[in-house]
Amino acid sequence: MFGYACDETKTYMPLSIHLAHRLVEYLTYAREKKLIPYLRPDSKSQVTIEYVNDKPARVHTVVISTQHAPDVSHEKIRKDMIEKVIKKVIPAKLLDKNTVYHVNPTGRFVIGGPHGDSGVTGRKIIVDTYGGHGGHGGGAFSGKDPTKVDRSAAYAARWIAKNIVAAGLAKKCRIQVSYAIGVARPISIFVDTYGTGIMPDDKISAIVEKVFDLRPAAIIESLQLRRPIYRETARNGHFGREFANFTWEKLDMVDKIKKAAKIK
Repeated sequence: MFGYACDETKTYMPLSIHLAHRLVEYLTYAREKKLIPYLRPDSKSQVTIEYVNDKPARVHTVVISTQHAPDVSHEKIRKDMIEKVIKKVIPAKLLDKNTVYHVNPTGRFVIGGPHGDSGVTGRKIIVDTYGGHGGHGGGAFSGKDPTKVDRSAAYAARWIAKNIVAAGLAKKCRIQVSYAIGVARPISIFVDTYGTGIMPDDKISAIVEKVFDLRPAAIIESLQLRRPIYRETARNGHFGREFANFTWEKLDMVDKIKKAAKIK
């Protein structure tokens, strides 16, 4: 299982997936509030970021595909998506005259959802996580209860990575945790800070092992995972969303990490 965090956004998520999630969230808001009355529930987005010196510099490309009523023209959809959605969500400083917009690039998108596509969360593992940043162990989260480390340990790994970055130990951090069936404690804990750590990665790994109990039962207790809290995770990603029930997003271990690292 993998967890990832970076300092590109206030949610400690990569900017590309953060913006992609915010776009589809706003599409839902605009549809439910009837701000754009022809919108239908199915939609998807993708944001490509151009980096300079390993820092986000601008949005290179935005893709939005949205289901729509049959009587609306492609020209109107394109204009509305750019003016009423993309420019509402993405900060103006990241957009410029060279930003490329692909709006419903395949044309009409009237039939959507399970009638037109079998894709569901649980199979969309990259968009459910970090948009290709960091890593993914291959196991889907949705549909699994927290006794399965595919879900609980992936949440814990995000929790750890986010707290490490927030504690100032690194600018970005990937946590890899490995388990063997029938063995409670992880058989390995690996930390990769991509050269941004203030100390060697193996020392951060030792801090993780000291501060966090990564046995499945302990994760379930620490993150309060035996509750009916998962419906909201079925859309707009499992990470980078600071809801009370998303306990793996809390920055409650920063002080303990700093103490273990002996930093103020």
